[in-house]
Amino acid sequence: MGGNKNIDFFRGFLKDPKQVGSIIPSSRFMERKIIEYGDLAEARVVVELGPGTGGTTHSLLEAMRPDARLIAIDLDPRFTEIIAAINDARLIAHTGSACDLDAILKQHGLESADVVISGIPFSTMPRELGTRVIQAVHDSLSNDGVFVAYQFRAEVARLAEPVFGPPLRSAPVPLNIPPMRIWQWRRSG
Repeated sequence: MGGNKNIDFFRGFLKDPKQVGSIIPSSRFMERKIIEYGDLAEARVVVELGPGTGGTTHSLLEAMRPDARLIAIDLDPRFTEIIAAINDARLIAHTGSACDLDAILKQHGLESADVVISGIPFSTMPRELGTRVIQAVHDSLSNDGVFVAYQFRAEVARLAEPVFGPPLRSAPVPLNIPPMRIWQWRRSG
């Protein structure tokens, strides 16, 4: 699929702003913070929910171990097609719902995720759906697995706290447009 990735991202936003959540992809400042919070050095299985046009996907692949796997999951097949064009044998592009995370992992021969990174807009989805996604993330993580979410609203923190407890850390990323916040949780037990 050709074309400018910013244009593709903007078109996705125009088509369904509740699903995409922003009119432009994440900035390099945001990507650096995602890598920092993701603790990718030892991760063998990384999941990216809502990869969009792949800016963050590229950053994750650069930071990951050579033997790790990255599953990038998006509801929009146009974004999945863009991600599938990235030439990296560690990458699996999957069209589907984050609610089905455990089944998606099993479909690709993986037991659990060490890290789940999410940019999907929890503030624009129905609360019940957001709760189901958070529970699916929790249930698919290995013990001590890390969940990282970046958003411009705090709905993800409200949804995640009953499942994960309070975040281990959180920080604003004001140099992103729009300004965002990032959170990190760890599954215990």
